[in-house]
Amino acid sequence: MTRPARTCLAALATVLLAACGGRDPAPTPAADPFPSTYRPPAASAVLIRGATVLTGIDTRLDDTDVLLADGRIAAIGKELAAGGSRVIEARGRYLTPGIIDVHSHLGVYPAPDVWATSDGNEATAPTTAEVWVEHSIWPQDPGFQTARAGGVTTLQVLPGSANLIGGRGVVIKNVPAATYQQMLFPGAKRSLKMACGENPKRVYGKNGGRSPATGMGNVAGYRAAFAKAASYRAKWDAYNKAGEGPPPDRDLALDTLADVLRGNILVQVHCYRADQMATMLDVAKEFGFRISAFHHAVEAYKIADLLADTQTCGALWADWWGFKLEAWDAINENIAIVDAARSDKGAGCAIVHSDDPDGIQRLNQEAAKAMAAGRRAGLTIPEEHAIGWLTANPAKALGILDKTGTLEVGKAADVVLWSGSPFSVYAHADQVWIDGALRLDRDHPNLQPDSDFMLGADVDAATTSDEATAGAAP
Repeated sequence: MTRPARTCLAALATVLLAACGGRDPAPTPAADPFPSTYRPPAASAVLIRGATVLTGIDTRLDDTDVLLADGRIAAIGKELAAGGSRVIEARGRYLTPGIIDVHSHLGVYPAPDVWATSDGNEATAPTTAEVWVEHSIWPQDPGFQTARAGGVTTLQVLPGSANLIGGRGVVIKNVPAATYQQMLFPGAKRSLKMACGENPKRVYGKNGGRSPATGMGNVAGYRAAFAKAASYRAKWDAYNKAGEGPPPDRDLALDTLADVLRGNILVQVHCYRADQMATMLDVAKEFGFRISAFHHAVEAYKIADLLADTQTCGALWADWWGFKLEAWDAINENIAIVDAARSDKGAGCAIVHSDDPDGIQRLNQEAAKAMAAGRRAGLTIPEEHAIGWLTANPAKALGILDKTGTLEVGKAADVVLWSGSPFSVYAHADQVWIDGALRLDRDHPNLQPDSDFMLGADVDAATTSDEATAGAAP
């Protein structure tokens, strides 16, 4: 067939397709090719009796019962009827929502620390929005188990911070699994990990001899990426509205950034200095997206009012500082000051995060240190309020507060029973439930990590034997 004949046939096919209202079958950028396959096991009902309950919503309930049934919090009150529920006597112990860590690299920088499994940062270009961190998660990382022993039921896994734009982060349930899809938190939005400050300019400017090499190069890089994304989004929106004709060429990086502009992907920013956080908020305003949380943010106390006004959370350490210049001007009262800020838009949103496979095991103790520093500064911080730094506020920053993060009837039964006040250095997580399934029990060897590299057994709560529920009362 001659070239003119082929051209005519192609043109005719295009006309016929448009006339029939057809469209190219290529998937749109909004499609999710990696859906969650997480399925909580069937779990028998449990009545936790007589605990000191910190609900996560500024409420302390003494000598209170909580009923877990069908994977949900079924009832909260005094002297609830047990019915056919297994009863756990909890007087003298504390019950809280499961801890949520918004900044983790578990599974992508797993133990043992070897090159073959070091998959947390695609440090090959300043912007790598096309990568998804979930594709690097190794579910057998023993860090998941040790985090569970610290009361962590949900976590966000993020790419590293070498890049201006490092790719998508993901929220997972902290459950044993063979694949990451079996851990994905159903319905949770993915996040975009961004980084400002020293890291990108060191990795690409100082060490790589290319842009960005300066703070202004950092900002130019964000703006250039989102300018392209805005144009890309407009092309796809026009195509989807028309419902016909050939689609725009797919660009996986711009798919991610366009979905940020649509509000389908949250933005999490690694940023230390107050001036740089203020600049990032201006970039977000320019392109019409919002920043869910600044991570690390050791100078957040300097702009606590701005963070409250923009309803931007600060995901913070209790006392890490000084390990590089941008981390120098830190104070131990940072979390408490961010928390105490008020605006006509709402209260400050303080979060205690880890960014560390060891720290994630003791987030309750990190929160206790922040409480003590705040109290020394004259701020009143009761336990029932501070628990929200570990539960409700992280859930808010991840867009899952309607599902978890507080002890309220109807929410997921992500619950931790502590041996005493979780803000005591002597407290342990005695038992941990995720969606009502018992996932950790200090009295049962199959439901606790007993070494750094034990993979352990996944005991289905529906078939757990009496031996596996030691400490339960009839």
